[in-house]
Amino acid sequence: MQLTSEALSRHLASGLKPLYVIHGDALLLAIEAADSIREAARAAGYVERSVLIAEQHFKWSELKNQAQSLSLFSERRLIDLRIPSGKPGVEGASALQDYAAHLNDDVLTLITLPKLDWSAQKSQWFSALEKHGTVISADDIPRDRLPDWLAVRLQRQEQFTDKPTLEFLASRCEGNLLAAFQEIQKLGLLFPSGEISYEQVQKSVMDVARYDIFKLTEAMLAGNAARYAHVLDGLRAEGTASVLILWAISEEIRTLGKLLQTTLSGASLRDAMRDVRVRREKQGLIENAARRLKFPQIERAIGHAARIDKTIKGLRNGDIWDEFLQLGLRFARS
Repeated sequence: MQLTSEALSRHLASGLKPLYVIHGDALLLAIEAADSIREAARAAGYVERSVLIAEQHFKWSELKNQAQSLSLFSERRLIDLRIPSGKPGVEGASALQDYAAHLNDDVLTLITLPKLDWSAQKSQWFSALEKHGTVISADDIPRDRLPDWLAVRLQRQEQFTDKPTLEFLASRCEGNLLAAFQEIQKLGLLFPSGEISYEQVQKSVMDVARYDIFKLTEAMLAGNAARYAHVLDGLRAEGTASVLILWAISEEIRTLGKLLQTTLSGASLRDAMRDVRVRREKQGLIENAARRLKFPQIERAIGHAARIDKTIKGLRNGDIWDEFLQLGLRFARS
């Protein structure tokens, strides 16, 4: 069974299952999910808890031994297994498959993993955990859903604000969910229940966003000029190497060029994305950009990227960051 972190509380209210698996890159959501499961386990009588950390030289037989050992103090127990690398190895993979197939009703097992790539999620050991257990995805909140997530968090402390203020707050916390949570808590301490104004939020919230080149290309592909400019400013302030930014942008431009060129020969966009091997998580953005843009626009963008490359190498005069901004604006919505 697959669950989102948001759906976990409703699931736990209907009763506990013997196996839970948490994976994802949002540390805050992973911590909250694990805490919720442990709290529900304590309430259900799983008093004793064993923590196992599967690092180098971990003996996987210990997992089975812990599940089978009897306790002097409690008939029910919780096994908290953590696999920091997300790679159990050959021995661990076999042990997890066997363990998932022989669950004990008096033992609740919680397995915590980092974000797993596509191949790991299709592995036999993870498929076994998914088949016999409940898998909770603790992935980071996408930028377009972040204002709603912030609104829910404010509502939990009996506060609310308007959409422009939520957008402002999201722009300040983008890519840093733990800091966003802390900023929401700070608003709860600073202001009483009820509505919070834009001015109050603006004066109270720090800019705790973390920028990376992939958020920049997401904004570019979405045609979101304001977000693109904001992330670009953040990358510049953090001292991100211009050559890395150009590489990331150029990769997306070349992908779009290949797609549009393929469609010009009569192929459908879906078939073209498969041929070009666009990653699943980026297909929506790439498809929308490809439908919005024409091939001549991509050709001009490729030429612009080539000029920026010369500027970076000192073969051409110009302001690199202004050039990056102008290149991104080529993809803005009309």
